[in-house]
Amino acid sequence: MTATLRQMDDYHYTHLINTFGKMRTDVVDFLMETFIMFKDLIGKNVYPGDWVIMNMMQNKVFLRAINQYAAVLNKKFLDQTNFELQLWNNYFHLAVAYLTQESLQLENFSSDKRAKIFQTYQDMRRQIGFEIRDMWYNLGPHKIKLIPEMVGPILEMTLVPEIELRKATIPIFFDMMQCEFHFTSSFQRFENEIITKLDHEVEGGGGDEQYKVLFQKILLEHCRKHKYLSKSGEVFVSLVVRLLERLLDYRTIMHDENKENRMSCTVNVLNFYKEIEREEMYIRYLYKLCDLHKECDNYTEAAYTLLLHAKLLKWSEEACAAHLTQREGYQASTQGQLKDQLYQEIINYFDKGKMWEEAIVLGKELADQYENEMFDFEQLSASLRKQAQFYENIVKVIRPKPDYFAVGYYGVGFPSFLRNKMFIYRGKEYERREDFEARLLTQFPNADKMKTTTPPGDDIKNSPSQCVQCFTVKPVLELPPKFQNKPVSEQIVSFYMINEVYQFQYSRPVRKGEKDPDNEFSNMWIERTTYTTAYKLPGILRWFEVKSVSTEEISPLENAMETMQLTNEKISNMVQRHLNDSNLPINPLSMLLNGIVDPAVMGGFTNYEKAFFTEKYQKDHPEDQEKLGKLKDLIAWQIPYLADGVRIHGEKVTEALRPFHDRLEACFKQLREKVEKQYGVKTLPAVDDRRGSRPRSMVRSFTMPSQQRPLSVASVNSVSSDNSPSRPGSDGFTLEPLLPKKLHCKSQDKLERDESERERKDKKKEKRNSKHQEIFDKELKTTEILLQPAEAVILSETISPLRPQRPKSQVLNLLSGDRRLSVSPGPPQPQSSPGPPAITPRNKLSFSLHTVSSLELNGMGVDKGETPPPLPVKGISADYGNLLGDNQDLTSPSTPPLTHHQRHLPPPLPSKTPPPPPPKTTRKQASIDSGIVQ
Repeated sequence: MTATLRQMDDYHYTHLINTFGKMRTDVVDFLMETFIMFKDLIGKNVYPGDWVIMNMMQNKVFLRAINQYAAVLNKKFLDQTNFELQLWNNYFHLAVAYLTQESLQLENFSSDKRAKIFQTYQDMRRQIGFEIRDMWYNLGPHKIKLIPEMVGPILEMTLVPEIELRKATIPIFFDMMQCEFHFTSSFQRFENEIITKLDHEVEGGGGDEQYKVLFQKILLEHCRKHKYLSKSGEVFVSLVVRLLERLLDYRTIMHDENKENRMSCTVNVLNFYKEIEREEMYIRYLYKLCDLHKECDNYTEAAYTLLLHAKLLKWSEEACAAHLTQREGYQASTQGQLKDQLYQEIINYFDKGKMWEEAIVLGKELADQYENEMFDFEQLSASLRKQAQFYENIVKVIRPKPDYFAVGYYGVGFPSFLRNKMFIYRGKEYERREDFEARLLTQFPNADKMKTTTPPGDDIKNSPSQCVQCFTVKPVLELPPKFQNKPVSEQIVSFYMINEVYQFQYSRPVRKGEKDPDNEFSNMWIERTTYTTAYKLPGILRWFEVKSVSTEEISPLENAMETMQLTNEKISNMVQRHLNDSNLPINPLSMLLNGIVDPAVMGGFTNYEKAFFTEKYQKDHPEDQEKLGKLKDLIAWQIPYLADGVRIHGEKVTEALRPFHDRLEACFKQLREKVEKQYGVKTLPAVDDRRGSRPRSMVRSFTMPSQQRPLSVASVNSVSSDNSPSRPGSDGFTLEPLLPKKLHCKSQDKLERDESERERKDKKKEKRNSKHQEIFDKELKTTEILLQPAEAVILSETISPLRPQRPKSQVLNLLSGDRRLSVSPGPPQPQSSPGPPAITPRNKLSFSLHTVSSLELNGMGVDKGETPPPLPVKGISADYGNLLGDNQDLTSPSTPPLTHHQRHLPPPLPSKTPPPPPPKTTRKQASIDSGIVQ
């Protein structure tokens, strides 16, 4: 056929059409079949790609034939009575397919090959493009019939990287706008179609920066000359140009190994589609973003991303539009069904990300639908069980607290979506700033790291280089109103310290005036910068751009008040942890108390006395009288907190550390006498009053009188506003009996055997622990002692909640026979009455790292369904002193286990027969049990 067409001259084509006579339908059929056949041959590449001469010969023959048939269209099928819409439509599709075929894209060939082809055949794309343009303008009033169907093919043609072709064909878009506006007074259909097609074409590889510039220039020129399209046309052009910028960025970064940049570009595009209310495109990019998050195990961010889709849906029987179900996994015919499925998936992601508070919110909404709308009680039951588990996780599972980092990208060398912008990043679990910086700089190997935290000047911002600035910032707690001024568990409050935050602070010291060699605090001001992000973190990204920055200065006195307040909170929190969990290691408490009671380096609050409690300062700053009074109160309140800490330290201290504790007590006694004499006596509720059914903390704020600025947004202390009980006593530290106990006498010889057994164990224990005590003694002699309380890390999420807590002494004996952390020997307590201990689910506490890891390392678990072995007989009558009652059910149906083993029955009380010897442990195991890991 190609050979035949090659032999034909113009009169042959004329004769061929004339042979159909006056049968108009025969001509239509012939042209339709020819157009379809040509397009099929072009698309299937009859000849191999490297048969350049054969491909070019076929293209030259087809081009001449298409132009001959186009003349027939103009002659026979253009007038009003004979217009054939489908025939014209097929012609345009064939012409565009011919123009965009791979064998004609000369820019893809080598320079020599491109030159030879151009010399022999010219650029046939330009020839057919000019023909398409002329054919379009010939349509006249028939153009409206091809809008918006022809927008996609014309766009595909204009994206071909041939500048003359683009200049000739881009004006067709303005003609389409003008034509639709003439018939409908708007060009909405054209606008929607070009936005949809542009997304697919650019993602597929079409378009470049030159096309964006040409498109903007040519269409703006045409629009500004039009009487009615000048304003609306300019808005449309600006819209398409903005979309092109985002799509080109997205395509550039789409195949990049750096998934974070891909996420940023994806969010830029989806935010644009949300802005212009293109829901189907918005959802399409939401799922692209969700997939990226799942690849990176960012389950929290994946959940927030899917939640944006769920918010578009209603709890109704309204049918789902096609664009709402863009995932094959969703089997839903109504919006309510789809929303239900999305919520289930989102809750699962929140659970994986340990964002149980967010999962509970969605779970309540689901439960309400199951109960009051769907009446699906089976699903309601499952949803409520999940919620119960989430509530328990909040209280029992320790969640790592990620750090936040401020990152600035300065210099024109960065991509446009990063250039000269600052972002707040949410770090990964346990990620240090050094590791975060290293990960950040691997993305930009040519970037320079800035050594200062001050904002850079224009010289750096306008330089062609890349400069990265990175430093740690502190999130500002924004506590929900329902928790304000109420006793709230520390585990509950701690979530809001690092989540649902959008303000972050960075403080740096600034010295004003001459330096005082005797006291550095008198002129130590704090410059505090607050960064506000566009959205709360965490969100659909692990970082958001900083939208506003504000700076304030904190006076030395205000700084002293803040420091004292934070120190008091730190002591209170540490004391509360030890009251709640007797298995915590003593080392962090030792370092914290020693650093405050005996401040060898910094001098403690004595520096504040020298700086602020002088006649000269009070005379020079009469406006600070109220603040000085508050600072004195804070110093006075520190004494009762320290008293609790020293007392607990004395109960848990080992004999090897007894000299250290004696010095601690001596220093504290001097400090107490001095403070109570100068600043008054403050008293806290009794320890037993602060140990209650659940942990509590007082959330409060201290407001500065002059500036009404919160000094400390949340104080997580162990004191409640009503002095009500706050948390149960630690497992082994009941200083006073909580309930009257029945006397149970033992024989004298039994007591003597127990006493000798205890002495033998104590000698073994001192040998085992001597090495670890030496290590700890060295730590205490360092010049700078860390004051941060170490938080226990739990390896498994929680222990099985279906078994009673063993007394501390039993757990330690079971693990290693080591009584190092037990209470100091005291007079025997009366043994409690027989029967199972009364422990409610509310009283159960998480084990610390040392207990859990020891249990797991020794493999000491009982398979599901088996009765656990009896506890070993204890040698002291007070062994069961912390079990609070008789014959209560220990199971909690709403609390499914999170460990590998489950116990259904309480262990029986020990028999009167002598106990078996405790299991032997290795030196390494004893180290783990005693809280020191080698």
